[in-house]
Amino acid sequence: MKWLAIHIDTSPAGLEPVSSLLEDLGIEGLVIEDEGDFREFLENNQQYWDYVDEALDQSMSGKCRVTFYVEDSSQGFTTVAAARIALAELKKAHPEYAPLLMTMDGIEDADWENNWKAFYKPMEIGERLIVIPDWEQAEPHGRVALRMNPGLTFGTGSHATTRLCLQALEKLVKPGMRVLDLGCGSGILSIAALLLGAERAFACDIDEKAVDVAYENAALNGVGRDRYTVRAGDVTGDPGLRKDMGGGWDVVVANIVSDVIIALAPTVGELLAQGGVFICSGIIDDRAEEVKGRLEEAGFAISESHASEGWFSFTCRPAERG
Repeated sequence: MKWLAIHIDTSPAGLEPVSSLLEDLGIEGLVIEDEGDFREFLENNQQYWDYVDEALDQSMSGKCRVTFYVEDSSQGFTTVAAARIALAELKKAHPEYAPLLMTMDGIEDADWENNWKAFYKPMEIGERLIVIPDWEQAEPHGRVALRMNPGLTFGTGSHATTRLCLQALEKLVKPGMRVLDLGCGSGILSIAALLLGAERAFACDIDEKAVDVAYENAALNGVGRDRYTVRAGDVTGDPGLRKDMGGGWDVVVANIVSDVIIALAPTVGELLAQGGVFICSGIIDDRAEEVKGRLEEAGFAISESHASEGWFSFTCRPAERG
């Protein structure tokens, strides 16, 4: 199996935040290098050095790097894409952590745009769906074909958390249902719900770029804006978005991180129709029990739990009040 080394260059102040960010994404085995490591190496090996080149000394000043490894596969590139999104947000919020530059085995960040598509191929998901990248050709063979052009920073369906959500939607969506997609990214979940028979879907994401990406993917699948609405914003803190969204949704789906699911849980209960279902994923295994407990505190009963590749999804319904 071939592995890729991914490097993130940052400032000394950014080492801990970058490491925490990667660990929250389930990325382990981090290799941390900083100026202190260089100094320690020189001190412990003085017998081998007559002098230290001044240019080398200056080049190491303030240098910090976090390295991690992923498989040379679609799954590996999906992991890197998630890290890129999170890194971009960190850079926006903390310019003092610059440069926050990501490279891969000597391939500069800009070169990703020329290489990443090769790692995404048509994928059969569950019993009814097939996700087909727009640049690929594939016969559906009786499955519901979902065509996607996600862009470099949004999901294609290859990540376990997305597949878990799609499998749940496949079982739960019935003709005429209304589906709400929180943290929609490429729009893959809400568009899939419409293709599976939902009458209407509303999607939102905190990243404004997701709006255009989701609408473009909807158009690829013949889904018009008469059935599909996409907005940018934070449902927990944006009253205008919350008003546009309305309530009475048969299915609410959220494929995001554990902390956001916990924060959303009280709001989701207000968005659901009577008998509605909340599907949530993006939950790393060591936080699954915590998230389950917080969902139950918010008034949900877990009806199904599924795991794949170290990630969990929950299907929940508002608990009956006795």
